[in-house]
Amino acid sequence: MSEHIYKGGEYLVTEVGCDEIFTPEEFSDEQKQIAETTEQFVANEIVPHIEEIDNQNFDLVVEGMQKCGELGLLMIDAPEEYGGLELDKATSMLVGEKIAAAGSFSVAFACHTGIGTLPLVYYGTPAQKQQYLGKIISGEWIAAYCLTEPGSGSDALGASATATLSADGKHYLLNGTKQFITNGSFAQLYTIFAKIDKEHFTAFLVERDFEGLTVGAEEKKLGIKGSSTTQIILDNCKVPVENVLGQIGKGHKIAFNVLNVGRFKLGAGVTGAAKMALIEGVKYANERKQFGKTIGSFGAIQEKIADLSADIFAAESLVYRLAGLLDGKLATIEKGIDNYYEEYLKGIEEYAPECAISKVYCSEVLARTVDEVLQIHGGYGFISEYPAERYYRDERINRIFEGTNEINRLLIPGMILRKSMKGELPLQQEAMKAFEALMTPSFEEIDDSIPFEREKALLKNLKTLFLILAGAGVQKFMDRIADEQEVLLAAADMAIQIFALESAVLRAEKGYAAASEAKRELLQAAVKVCAFNATEVVGTAAKKGAFYIEEGDTLTMILSGVRRFAKYDASGLLQAKRTLAKATLDGEKYLF
Repeated sequence: MSEHIYKGGEYLVTEVGCDEIFTPEEFSDEQKQIAETTEQFVANEIVPHIEEIDNQNFDLVVEGMQKCGELGLLMIDAPEEYGGLELDKATSMLVGEKIAAAGSFSVAFACHTGIGTLPLVYYGTPAQKQQYLGKIISGEWIAAYCLTEPGSGSDALGASATATLSADGKHYLLNGTKQFITNGSFAQLYTIFAKIDKEHFTAFLVERDFEGLTVGAEEKKLGIKGSSTTQIILDNCKVPVENVLGQIGKGHKIAFNVLNVGRFKLGAGVTGAAKMALIEGVKYANERKQFGKTIGSFGAIQEKIADLSADIFAAESLVYRLAGLLDGKLATIEKGIDNYYEEYLKGIEEYAPECAISKVYCSEVLARTVDEVLQIHGGYGFISEYPAERYYRDERINRIFEGTNEINRLLIPGMILRKSMKGELPLQQEAMKAFEALMTPSFEEIDDSIPFEREKALLKNLKTLFLILAGAGVQKFMDRIADEQEVLLAAADMAIQIFALESAVLRAEKGYAAASEAKRELLQAAVKVCAFNATEVVGTAAKKGAFYIEEGDTLTMILSGVRRFAKYDASGLLQAKRTLAKATLDGEKYLF
């Protein structure tokens, strides 16, 4: 990988080389071993009990978490000085991807290792870590995170839970109700957010046995039925003053920084789930016969399989490219400095736009995958004896977890524009160049003898189109653009698709030289399908954005730019889809 450290959002204003990204093909032997350990654990310890877990036998979940602790799977992000492994983000994402096959259990795991553990890792005092972290990373205790309330979801800072210092100054008395708490019924340690004196938003480490804490009844849910989701009710809950986590009044920093981590981990998890669902659909397509043939031999089914294979390739490429960005940035921070975790979290926050992109893009790939897998099953997909039905129900929460996809879409262009205003990204200068390109005819010719040259030219054009729309939006609305949500959503769709497509293209280019002839054909096919689909989404979003922002001659000019820049010659698209579908059906596996 390149030593150049890219800024968050910089991909929109620069040309990235394939040697500058991390890909799944570069996993180390240690990473592969950890992935295999995770897969074996899921296959042997969880999959045989998935039905019992879905019937809320939470003893099996707790036992499974304890076994994860024995295998070291709970300590990947924890510091070595407290018994953790302190491995890189690529490894953390890889485990998150492999645990996805565990169904509802994976939700308990992700909550515990992510938002349950990381507030303590990043913000805990040495004494707090000494007291709690060993129990958490061994699986002796399960952790939970309590931010949402009945009246505050996306508006987390609108929480009404309160904390008041006791008369003797030894405790805070917490009052309020927390809603939708994953691991609620069996967690031993909760990170709970409340406002001290109804004003200072603060985090607290709260043990299950503290006086005044009550666990509510299990919610009756659409999916992920084998995960515990309860209210946590606080009635003068006595929390020692030494259990304040981080600084008083700075709880928002913990909430938002930990959500960034949750988003990229969720991107990895849902990508693993999409692979699993695809394989289930492919196996069924090879078994089910209609009109004397397996349904997998029909073009209508093959097209679904090809599109899903390409989608998942892009999602996986995006996830591990982001892992590489994060690991590259975090490696520049000197271990042992006093403010290590403060700098560490700044490093993660740098890529907050890409974390949100990962969450949105990958969760929507899973949504399309489970929908099509159920459709491939036909009526049997609606029957609970077939796993397609459970995949379909379990998927739905992922577009709500870790900030809804709408909130994340609004964050993406908002964060990128803020970086521009701070002078961290040359968005304004590049937008001016993009407007010049709009009025200048192009005579560039593409050399089709160079693999992926056409797609790289397309990416350059799509970035130009994004800059034209972003520039026009800022020029029209100025500071008010934050309130123009429809415009921001259109810009987000463009930014998301560009990052995903570029990740797929660069990964394919990087692995092309060493690939066999058959693998090269698959890489070319996947990239062609991804490029065609991304161009359609970006073109529609750009057109919509143009109508939202401009009118008259300027609108006409931008629409001509949409026609010019959102254009891709996808000759051979049908053959590419058939190539992907046949290989997937023959192998009954995810190809990449």
